Amino acid sequence: MAEPDFIEDDNPELIRPQKLINSVKTSRNHQDLHRELLMNQKSGLAPQNKPELQKVMEKRKRDQVIKQKEEAAQKKKSVLEIELLKRQQKLEQLELEKQKQQEKQENAPEFVKVKGNLRRTGQEVAQAQEF
Repeated sequence: MAEPDFIEDDNPELIRPQKLINSVKTSRNHQDLHRELLMNQKSGLAPQNKPELQKVMEKRKRDQVIKQKEEAAQKKKSVLEIELLKRQQKLEQLELEKQKQQEKQENAPEFVKVKGNLRRTGQEVAQAQEF
C-alpha cells in the first residue's frame, strides 16, 4: 500500500488529519446504555429479543430432536436387551396379579377365610392318613 505523503514532517504549514469524533459514542445516554448492557450480559440477564412464536418453534424443534434421539436409542437395543425387557414386564405383571389376589383375600369376609383354612387342614389330614 502506498503511504500518504502528509506523514513527512518537513512542512509545518500542512494541516494534519485528525480522527473525527463520533457524537453517538460520546453522548452520555449511549455510554450509560452500553455500560448497562455489559453488566446485564455479565450477569446473564441479556434481553430476549426473540418473538414468542420463534421461541415456541425452537422449543418444538428441540423436543422433536430429543424424541428422535430416544427412538434411535431404542432401535439400537440388542436382542438380549429386548428379551430382558420382556421378562421384566412379565415379572411386573405377575407381581401386580399377586398383589390383587392378596387384596381380595384381605377384603374377604371372615367366614370365607375360615372356610379356606378348614379345607386346607382337611386336605392335610387326608394326606397324613394315606401315609
